[in-house]
Amino acid sequence: MTIDGDGLYLVAGLALLLGAVLPRLLRRYAVSAPIAFLGAGLLLGLAVGDRELSPLAEPEITEHLAELTVIVALMGVGLAIDRPISLLQWRVTWRLLFVAMPAGVAALTGVGWLLGLAPATALLIAAVLAPTDPVLASDVQVGGPTTGEDAELDEDDEVRFALTSEAGLNDGLAAPLVYLAVFIATKSFSPVEWLAWDLVGKSVIGVAVGFGAGWLLGRMTFSAPARSFRLADSREPVLALAMTLGVYGLTEVLHGYGFIAVFVAALTLRSAERRHDFHEELHDFIGELEHILTWGVLLLLGVAITCGLLRPLTPAGVAIGVLLVLVVRPLVAWLSLARTELDRSERWATAAFGVRGVSSVYYLAAVGAHFRSDLPWLWATLGFTVVLSVVLHGIAATPVMRFLEQRSQAVRD
Repeated sequence: MTIDGDGLYLVAGLALLLGAVLPRLLRRYAVSAPIAFLGAGLLLGLAVGDRELSPLAEPEITEHLAELTVIVALMGVGLAIDRPISLLQWRVTWRLLFVAMPAGVAALTGVGWLLGLAPATALLIAAVLAPTDPVLASDVQVGGPTTGEDAELDEDDEVRFALTSEAGLNDGLAAPLVYLAVFIATKSFSPVEWLAWDLVGKSVIGVAVGFGAGWLLGRMTFSAPARSFRLADSREPVLALAMTLGVYGLTEVLHGYGFIAVFVAALTLRSAERRHDFHEELHDFIGELEHILTWGVLLLLGVAITCGLLRPLTPAGVAIGVLLVLVVRPLVAWLSLARTELDRSERWATAAFGVRGVSSVYYLAAVGAHFRSDLPWLWATLGFTVVLSVVLHGIAATPVMRFLEQRSQAVRD
């Protein structure tokens, strides 16, 4: 069945309505919103028929939609975190970022090589699947900023804090590994240049721009000398979107990592005046925009799957997705969290919930042109892995987090 352009608007509207209603209807069954949105996309794909709505056919649209979704989500994640950044209080996060993520990429690259992939292709699929997702992991993240004069600002849920802060930073930290795969594929790899510029230099620019922009906007928002110039007094939550786009754009112009800059800017703005209610307004505005963009990405992913995205999938692609979600991520993260403040159950939960999603879509759309011969297989493998992650983590998130919360409450009582 095919439909014309006007009918497509009708079907898209119905799919969005279904995506909005299903999460409420299925909440008691522990089915997450991303599962509902993905299912609505599969239904939309059946109605679209043979229309070519695929990341292979529209890589630029896919790249920019995923990019916008990720940076909006990163701003929301940064504004949601109450805990000040520090070496000690973020110890679990640093373990996940600098031990678990590189080890996971290395392990998955080895798996790909053993399955017969070219080294650059094996590294690319491991690198694009490395970041955990700030968009699709809301069920296992902190709920939002705690504001008010009597607010307790330090999160006491280590699992939610670890997963939230990890997702906020590893989207940007995966970029050097993605570029390393590109450099190997194009035979332009220079170890010194990659280490000094792509790994260190661009990251430093991202942190510096994010901190500087967040500090300046924090002063303008909460501490301007004249009340008429204080942005918080204007109560305009669109400031969050302006900051998101401005910080990301400036960092990219300076050739830094914009994902890192947006998250750092949000953390810095949050630290300017932690108890002000305006943080909650900014976060709520960003959250609504994030949900709309997430619907769009998952609807299009569902359409692409229905229209044949998974046809080039091979047993090697299935093995990579299954091993990443069920073995590699849980095992390397669990080992990296040894001798931390997490108990055994918390450690396993933190290790298991490494949701894959929109940031992986962005990276493959951005660099896929360098891997044309393998691109259909890469998209099929990514699509399979994202769907597997969304379904398994979406079903498990509610009961697991509820168990941890009830156990924690019982200990406190």
